[in-house]
Amino acid sequence: MVDIDKISKMMKNCLKCLLVLSVLQTASSDSCSLEISPSRVVVAFGEPVTVSCVASRPVRVLGWESAIGASHTQHDLSVQWQVDSLIDWIEEPICYGVFFTAPRQCEEKLNLVLYKTPDSIAISLVNHTGPIVEGREYQLLCEVQNIAPVQYLTLRWYRGQVEVYNHTFSELSPATPVQVSSTLLINPSRTEDGAPYRCEAALELGPEGPQPPPKVKSEPISITVHYAPDPFSPEQEVLEMIGGEGIVLNCSAGGNPPPSYSWSSTDLQDSDGHQPLLTAPSSGSYTCTASNLLGKSSKTFIVKAKSKGV
Repeated sequence: MVDIDKISKMMKNCLKCLLVLSVLQTASSDSCSLEISPSRVVVAFGEPVTVSCVASRPVRVLGWESAIGASHTQHDLSVQWQVDSLIDWIEEPICYGVFFTAPRQCEEKLNLVLYKTPDSIAISLVNHTGPIVEGREYQLLCEVQNIAPVQYLTLRWYRGQVEVYNHTFSELSPATPVQVSSTLLINPSRTEDGAPYRCEAALELGPEGPQPPPKVKSEPISITVHYAPDPFSPEQEVLEMIGGEGIVLNCSAGGNPPPSYSWSSTDLQDSDGHQPLLTAPSSGSYTCTASNLLGKSSKTFIVKAKSKGV
């Protein structure tokens, strides 16, 4: 008589064995048994590079698949990929192994970064000639020629020694050298007259790259800001003149271009001597006007006579 319960139990045990075997095979196939050292390599264009690939179990064939520097060995547990001068921008070396046991074939791709600092970096004003006027908006352009890989580039803008903006290019992914640019909007004030602007390209290649990151700076461009004469404060000043000695009035004002000066008074003919100093010969009201192409500013001096000894 056939023992149905016994047969059912044996089938369940077989299913368990098949399940365990499937899990073991999956775990084994997930392990490639290859290790690349170093796992990430950063190399300057034209420089040499050497990378090892090591198998952790017996291997029939171990090698590197590559357009340059391809190599293989039989039965040895390690093999090197070596190039005297790396100049191939699309190189993607792969270490492969053919094993005696499952998984019988597997491969690991080298994380390789080939970089190049820019040929040049320059800064300029966009679509503008002539003076820069306070209160107006202008655009500066920084151009970087032949840099790679651009996704590791950070372009920083400086006014003097202060960083005012930075631009990254992580959305771009070409491996070959490219030209990129960045713009900076400025609205300069008189306090920034003569301030130098510059841009700096830095390749931030991670801990495996050169430290500190390679940087290339542009020549600075100095911004000369034109502005109207500074407003006088106070706009009116009372002075005392002792006896008949006269008194020197000074209405010097900042401005760019430097302002010219004119004086007027009830007791003085209009003067266009372009000088900020005037010797008032007597009491009265004297008005000075400082002006340039962008505007003007005025100040009035009230001169009162004072007797000696009073």
